Amino acid sequence: MKRATPILTALTLALALTACGKGGKPDDAKAAAKPAAPLLLAPEDLRQVGQSGLIGAPVISGAIQPARRADLRAEVAAVVLQVAKDNGERVRAGDLIIRLDATAIRDGLTSAEEALRASQQSFEQTERVLVRQRTLNQQGMISMQGLEDAEVRRNAAQSDLAAAKARVVTARQQVSRTEVRAPFDGVVSERKISVGDTVQVGRELVKVIDPTSMRFEGQVSADRLGELKLNQPVSFRINGFGDAEFRGKLARIDAAANATTRQVELIAEFDDKTKAPQVSGLYAEGRVESADRRALVLAEGSIQRQGDSAFVWKVVGNQLKKVAVTLGERDDRRGEVVISSGLAMGDQVLRAPTGSLTDGAAVQRVAAGAGAASAASK
Repeated sequence: MKRATPILTALTLALALTACGKGGKPDDAKAAAKPAAPLLLAPEDLRQVGQSGLIGAPVISGAIQPARRADLRAEVAAVVLQVAKDNGERVRAGDLIIRLDATAIRDGLTSAEEALRASQQSFEQTERVLVRQRTLNQQGMISMQGLEDAEVRRNAAQSDLAAAKARVVTARQQVSRTEVRAPFDGVVSERKISVGDTVQVGRELVKVIDPTSMRFEGQVSADRLGELKLNQPVSFRINGFGDAEFRGKLARIDAAANATTRQVELIAEFDDKTKAPQVSGLYAEGRVESADRRALVLAEGSIQRQGDSAFVWKVVGNQLKKVAVTLGERDDRRGEVVISSGLAMGDQVLRAPTGSLTDGAAVQRVAAGAGAASAASK
């Protein structure tokens, strides 16, 4: 009996362990059978595969400038008496912007008007004398020489009268030039003088621009000139507007390249002028879209890499699929990569896949703002 005791003890322990094991299996089976919660995806969690003709296309760099702009300069030498409009203020055509001291110029106008009056009187007098001389000559009372002398005096007075009228016109123009007015509806962009300044002829006073006439003025390498045509689409981004993309068309290509930089000037008009920035001088950079270069593209943030291979998480119906893709050329400026194979136009993929995702996992579409972009990282 003593020998049997260890055997019985071992059997008892084995049966106990077996019973414990059998008691745990049902719970584990239930846990394994329980379906995983679907991944909630909102519209902002997805990105659509698009097509672009910008990869490798000619790069344009430049600035946003108004087509209508005027540099108003002093046309008379005088002292600044009034600055009616400051930088950023809107003006209508004809509005007073700057007033210069017109005292000396008005004195000149008064003198010119007095000289005109005297010349008018002198001409009228010589005209009357000539009429009398003709009558006397017809009556044989004066010689032909006397008549010719009267005509010479009348002609000289007539010339003096014309010169006096021209001086009055010039003086009036000088007076009007002491008031600098807006040439068109726009905005004052650069005021370069203040009250009390003495300005000379030709000094820049102020700039006026038309903010509704903004366009993209840029340069492109002359080596890419053969790829450019008028009315080609242009896609560009503007400094200060983040990732917002603006669209336009080539409106002008200069006929000569800069001798130093070998760059050619281009002008692109906005497709929607109402969305154009209202500030001039902003740096912009973009590409001229070429139909010959169109390819499927996808933002690099949607692509995951594993060694030499790359894949994306594509949403097919209510499932998440891991799809291998072949990558092509990369656009460093836009952060996009050409998809040579693996995807089609319009396919939807995760915008920023992170964490552990499972091929074939269930997904559920939800409204904007209720998605689970963070659920992908859990």
